[in-house]
Amino acid sequence: MPGKTIPERAPVSDPFSGVVAQAGEACALALTAPPGAAIVASGTFVLRYGVRFLGKLEQYIVPGLVVLDYGDMLAGEEAWNFLWHRSNLYPRSEVVGLREDGQEDVVFFRNLDLSIPPRVLVYDGDTLLAQVSALIAADTAGLPPRLVEFLPRYASVEKWMAAK
Repeated sequence: MPGKTIPERAPVSDPFSGVVAQAGEACALALTAPPGAAIVASGTFVLRYGVRFLGKLEQYIVPGLVVLDYGDMLAGEEAWNFLWHRSNLYPRSEVVGLREDGQEDVVFFRNLDLSIPPRVLVYDGDTLLAQVSALIAADTAGLPPRLVEFLPRYASVEKWMAAK
């Protein structure tokens, strides 16, 4: 019996055009340069999402591949949807991906905390630019649904700073 073909790793990602703004230690995404915040980068970026470790919320893994305990392998949107909606059925299954320190790792589902939103990460190609904790936008029309779901939204930098 021939072995199963291993799919190419495909971290789920969303495009974003705008700026990465910084105020203090925190970074946020904005469609245009908000007054009162330093601009870290501007242009078109790739957003990826880091699933946090259980009990170690500062640590995360960006899933590239899901390996189910019965041998199937999933990548991309299929892996992401399985992880968030069906992973509780297969706690011994694993996520293969990159940790926050850039190292490749393999983590059991049971060691991930899927009850809290993932980290939203901004990449320029394969280079991590920033972790963002907010979205500064008056309107979310045209923005990736995953981004809107996982980041709190503020209408202005002042409202973002007041909430910190």
